[in-house]
Amino acid sequence: MSKGIILLSGGLDSLVSLVLGKDKYGICLALTFDYGQKSAKQEIEASSKICKYYGLQHEIIKLEWLKKITHTALVEGDNIPEGEALKDSDKSAKSVWVPNRNGLFLNIAASYADGENYDYILIGANKEEGETFPDNSKEFIEKINASFKFSTRKQPQVVAPLINSNKNDIVKLALDNKIPLEYVRSCYSNNTKHCGKCESCTRLKNALIYNHDNHYIKELF
Repeated sequence: MSKGIILLSGGLDSLVSLVLGKDKYGICLALTFDYGQKSAKQEIEASSKICKYYGLQHEIIKLEWLKKITHTALVEGDNIPEGEALKDSDKSAKSVWVPNRNGLFLNIAASYADGENYDYILIGANKEEGETFPDNSKEFIEKINASFKFSTRKQPQVVAPLINSNKNDIVKLALDNKIPLEYVRSCYSNNTKHCGKCESCTRLKNALIYNHDNHYIKELF
């Protein structure tokens, strides 16, 4: 029987990817990363609730050194882009970029796969964010799968169930599958509730509005 790992941030994309791929890929372990991001506490709490709900083993991996070399709004200062600043996608992406984040996370997951005999690694990469962040693109997933043929003996396969989906599609999938979005944490800030203004919140909120879901708008924001 196959078994898999998921990179679980507690956000919309990783939760929906988990539900869509849990049985097909035998997901039994979730990895959540703390690299000093402002929302680390909230992401860990959300991921823990999700893992408890779905009966997954949960490991939290601290990467303190990554914080030291990350000089963007996700970890330092108060300048998380919002409002008008989001219209410049290149500038906005640069301001929240974490050096080689998805490459690093997937390689750590590949080490788990190689050492503990996991077949699959799930990631919440999707089409919409792939247009802004190259480490969320289909090309990136293809290349890192190719690299694991050389860097691991197990050769785990990275799977992105949402790679052809945008946020509107992802929220519709969540609603259609009755996925508990009350557990989601997609905000860049450390507010108790979603700030509703950062890029991640804006994408989620707009998708909920598109899908005419007032319940979760009130629940999360």
